Amino acid sequence: MKSRLNEMYNKEIKRELMTKFAYKNVHQVPKITKIIVNCCTREAVSNSKVVDSIISDLSTITGQKPVVARAKKSIATFKVREGQAIGASVTLRGNMMYEFLDRLISVSLPRVRDFRGVSPRAFDGRGNYTLGMKEQIIFPEINYDKIDAVRGLGICIVTTAKSNEEGRELLTRFGMPFRAN
Repeated sequence: MKSRLNEMYNKEIKRELMTKFAYKNVHQVPKITKIIVNCCTREAVSNSKVVDSIISDLSTITGQKPVVARAKKSIATFKVREGQAIGASVTLRGNMMYEFLDRLISVSLPRVRDFRGVSPRAFDGRGNYTLGMKEQIIFPEINYDKIDAVRGLGICIVTTAKSNEEGRELLTRFGMPFRAN
């Protein structure tokens, strides 16, 4: 079964973007290819149990098993050794990606305290959008009583857009609440 946003993209958004940007081919229309959710923390250096907590939170939020992020090289000043677990990440594609994006836009972002919209400037020049969350408890799947600490998350939405304008337009059509400048 296709998700709500996937059907909306195929029925409405594709057509709207084709007319707005005057694409000659349907395959030129930008689309979301993957969403990467990651969490790394300094606490993992001194306490290895923190990574287990991060893995638990990410798997609850995304519904997929995270990959452990390990340090690439030793840095003595930060007390990090090569190969030491410092966080975790999940790459979502397909239907799970659209379901996560739907929950993020319609449920989680409105739960943020004093929410006025997300920054329209967090694009990388190629239409990909990165969003930083200060706390994982905005997701309704997370039980507030069972977390050991409030941690931030990085959410990167990777698109096939060629420019920031195309990427912003694509995410706006999906309902991403961008702040007015």
